[in-house]
Amino acid sequence: AFSETKVYPGHGIRFIRKDGQTIVFQSRKASSMYHQKKKPGKLVWTQTWRRLNKKGKVTTTTKRRARKTTKFTRAVLGTSVEDIKRRRAQAPASRNQARAAHIRAIKEKNRAARAERRAAAKQS
Repeated sequence: AFSETKVYPGHGIRFIRKDGQTIVFQSRKASSMYHQKKKPGKLVWTQTWRRLNKKGKVTTTTKRRARKTTKFTRAVLGTSVEDIKRRRAQAPASRNQARAAHIRAIKEKNRAARAERRAAAKQS
């Protein structure tokens, strides 16, 4: 609707544009203004003008403030909070050395197990 006023059943004038869009006018005045290609935002009596010029609505909604998120550490399965904090406090270089040593130990253990299996396979 041009003026955005409510058009009840059995009332108004229906106009179908060339592109097939249906427009329902509440009054002859609205129909006339539309056909003269007047912009509804420039006509003081339309809802569009009232919305653009902030008329009518008395209640204003205030934007709700979001609480600031706080980071906090929780224990992960198998490690305590203290353990996590201690690891974070460590220097990255020392942590990398510890990781490399741990990986070396696992690889050595796997090599030994593989060698045992090969020896067992040769004997049988």
